[in-house]
Amino acid sequence: MSTPAAEPGACYVLRLYIASLTPRSMAAIRCVRAVCETHLHGRYDLEIIDVYEQPTVAREAQIVAAPTLIRQFPLPLRRLIGDMGDQRRVLTGLGLSVKDSRTLET
Repeated sequence: MSTPAAEPGACYVLRLYIASLTPRSMAAIRCVRAVCETHLHGRYDLEIIDVYEQPTVAREAQIVAAPTLIRQFPLPLRRLIGDMGDQRRVLTGLGLSVKDSRTLET
């Protein structure tokens, strides 16, 4: 029996926690959206949560630093904390493999 992560075409449910609309937060949003559009086009749901506007949600998710990207589905849950500018790091954090790494921008 395969896990949802192994199923081709699985839909990804992601939450990106940011701290206000700072330049770093805006860069994280752009980078995560670019990775999702390039590698998960049509197969993802990305929710952006400002920890200052929704502190209860951030507390419940045990967010200690921003930006933090959480892959809620497919299971297992995965967290990526810090710089989202490195596409290879974001893909690894999401548990995605890229057969041809030349398609990644550095």
